[in-house]
Amino acid sequence: MEQKKIAPKRFSGILVHPTSFPSRYGIGDLGQTAYDFIDFMKKANQSIWQCLPLGPTGYGNSPYQAYSAFAGQPLLISPDKLLELNLLSPSDLENIPEWNRDFVEYDHISEFKTLLLKKAYHNFQHIPNLALRSEFNDFCKEQDFWLTDYALFMALRDFQNDKKWMEWEDKYKLPTKAVRTKALKDLAPSVNYYRFVQFMFFRQWYELKKYANENGVLIMGDIPIFVSPDSADAWANKELFQLDSKGYPTAIAGVPPDYFSKTGQMWGNPLYAWEAHKKTDYTWWIARIRHQLTQTDLFRIDHFRGFEAYWSIPADAETAIEGHWVKGPANDFFDHIMGAFDGKLPIIAEDLGIITPEVEALRDDYKLPGMRILQFAFNEIGDAAYLPYNYVENCVCYTGTHDNDTSVGWYLNATPEAQDKARRYMSCDGRNIHWDMIRLAMGSVARYA
Repeated sequence: MEQKKIAPKRFSGILVHPTSFPSRYGIGDLGQTAYDFIDFMKKANQSIWQCLPLGPTGYGNSPYQAYSAFAGQPLLISPDKLLELNLLSPSDLENIPEWNRDFVEYDHISEFKTLLLKKAYHNFQHIPNLALRSEFNDFCKEQDFWLTDYALFMALRDFQNDKKWMEWEDKYKLPTKAVRTKALKDLAPSVNYYRFVQFMFFRQWYELKKYANENGVLIMGDIPIFVSPDSADAWANKELFQLDSKGYPTAIAGVPPDYFSKTGQMWGNPLYAWEAHKKTDYTWWIARIRHQLTQTDLFRIDHFRGFEAYWSIPADAETAIEGHWVKGPANDFFDHIMGAFDGKLPIIAEDLGIITPEVEALRDDYKLPGMRILQFAFNEIGDAAYLPYNYVENCVCYTGTHDNDTSVGWYLNATPEAQDKARRYMSCDGRNIHWDMIRLAMGSVARYA
């Protein structure tokens, strides 16, 4: 008797960063509204919550320019959750500033939340909660593979008046073992404060993830392919990046000219010294992915095409036009990564931009789902690959991502030709374009919508 073939499960979800949740503290956090969102997901029969990178943002407050590829964002820590642990008192949360209702005021919020976190740390040191202290000590031991580097980096950054690490005193820029040991001792109060902040972030995040999973919601994370030049990663692992003797990048990441920019894009991130990574069997990357999988159930790799070939721009170039393509580690990288995880890695490949047959082959070699953006299907660029009748099952269909306008915003600002094309394709009048596009995404063959 022929066995009945079971169709693979399909998933539908929502992309939203925690910073977007409602909050009286000026920015969304991991408090009650995050749990309310999970409840909403469950009621709406949604199975995946996708968020952006969760790291501590540096210049420009972008999740893609973080001080660490491993650490969590302090601004996401919920003051209400600190109150529940008696690390803050009700009076600490009485005089909350009036925030701008239209824009997130990162500088003011950072100042406000840092004061709360420092109060919480002071109380943590003086409140005899032995169970919490034991939990903290265990966290520091388990996470030491990145935590000490990060905490010392941030403490030194404060000590060096918020300068980028490339501008620090030479002894801290390129510390010997003795200098590092002395700095850990001299700056111990600051180092331990940064350890505590990370303990609180991950304690709250893991609690939220557990709640999501128990309610049938998987969390999709996001790994930016590159790290910030001013990061604990670059400072503590200089040999893994293309840096000069002073720590400045010799070549930076970006993309060549395309329909978004006539001169291309210069991102400023240092490029990897892939030969150095290869010599270690990609240990740093494996640690990064393993850490990511404690936080999320699956993850997207941003700028996937950079593993096949990346656009290398001289650090002193005026525009990205001066760059050139350089072959990436490609299959060697993914063979090692997959091998470290028994051949099973829940990766989504961000395969947007200039995609070649070689990039597609690399994606398909490991059966990684790619991305399809519905807004692109109706733009003048006329890329038919984004029209649903051309989809393969193993892909993720989005109405739009964090790089796009909302569906309504996109439609209202689209050309008459693009609007007409969208209406004709979806047999609609455009008055409820957001619902029309959601229906189109869910009606496609894509496994994820």
